Amino acid sequence: MKKYGKAIFNALFLIVLIAATLYFILRDQNIGAIFAAIRQARKIWLILAIILVFVFVCSESVIIKYLMRQLSNHVRLVRCIKYSFIGFFFSCVTPSASGGQPMQVYYMQKDKLNVSVSALVLLIVTVGYKAVLVVLSGVMFLFERPFIMTNLGNVKYILIYGIIANVLFIAFLLLMILKGSLAQSMIDGCIHFLSFLHIIKNKKKIQEKFYKMMGSYHAGAAYIRNNWMTLIIVFLISVVQRVALFLVPWCVYRSFGLFGISAVQIVTLQTIIALSVDMLPLPGGVGASETSFTVMFGSIFGSQLLIPGMLLSRGISYYFLVFISGIVTVAAHFLLIRRGRKKE
Repeated sequence: MKKYGKAIFNALFLIVLIAATLYFILRDQNIGAIFAAIRQARKIWLILAIILVFVFVCSESVIIKYLMRQLSNHVRLVRCIKYSFIGFFFSCVTPSASGGQPMQVYYMQKDKLNVSVSALVLLIVTVGYKAVLVVLSGVMFLFERPFIMTNLGNVKYILIYGIIANVLFIAFLLLMILKGSLAQSMIDGCIHFLSFLHIIKNKKKIQEKFYKMMGSYHAGAAYIRNNWMTLIIVFLISVVQRVALFLVPWCVYRSFGLFGISAVQIVTLQTIIALSVDMLPLPGGVGASETSFTVMFGSIFGSQLLIPGMLLSRGISYYFLVFISGIVTVAAHFLLIRRGRKKE
C-alpha cells in the first residue's frame, strides 16, 4: 500500500509540475498562433522523430539482450523491449529517474531472471548511459564551443551543476566497482554522520540497502575488468541511443521548413540541455528542460516558432514516451496479475 501511495504522489507531483510549466510558458503567448504553427509542421519529419524515440528505447533493449547473452542468460528481445519501456516510464515519473531500474529488476525477477545478473546488467547500462552523456558533451564542446557559448545564456549555471553532478556520480560508481572497500568506508562514514544529525532514523536498514547494492557492484567489478570489448560495444550502442533522442528537435526544426542549422549543431545544444538537467531532482527534468530549450533554441527557431518547436520536441521526446511506456507498463502489470491467477 505504501508503494502505491508513493507512486500516486509522484504522479500527482508530475501533473502539477507539468501544469505549472505549461502555465508559465504559455501565459503570455498567442495559443491560436501556436497551434496553427504546429498544424503546419510537415508530418513526415514528425513521424521520423517518433521513429527516433522508438530507436532510443529499443537501443537499451538491444544492450540488455546483448549483456544477458554475454552472461549466459538468453532473453527474447520483446521481453527486453518491455523492460526498457517499464524502466523509461518509471524514470520519467520519478525524481532523478530513481524509480526506473528498481522496477526493471522487479519485472525481470517476475520473469524468472536472476536478480544479481539483472542488477549487474542494469549497472553496466547506467554507467554506459551516463558516460556517453559526459563524453558526448565534452566532444561537442570541443568542436562547437563558439556555437554553444552563443546560445547558452543563463543555462550555464545549471550546466555547471550538471557537469559536477554527473562526473561525481560516474566517479562514485567507478569507485564502488573498482575500490569497493574504500567506497564502503565512505558510505559508512556518511551514514553515521547523517544518523548523528538525525537526518537518517533507521541507520541499520539504510546500511543493509547499500551493502546489498554494493554486492552487485563487486560482481560488476570482476566482469568489467575482464570484458572491456563488451563495454566498448555497450558504449557505442549507447551513443546511437542518445543521438537518436537528441535528433528529435532537428526533425521538428526541419518540419517547419527551416534551414541553416545542421543536425550536429542541434544535437550539440540538446546534449548540453540533457547534461544540465540530467541530475536535477525533477521527474523527466520537467520545467528545467522546457525553460532551457526556450533559452538555447531561441535564435534557432525564431520568436514565432520557438514555443511550437519546444512543444513538439518535448511532446515527442518526453510526453509521448511517457504515454507509450505507461501503456506498456500497465499491460505488463495486468499480464503479471493474470499469470498469478492462473497459477492459483
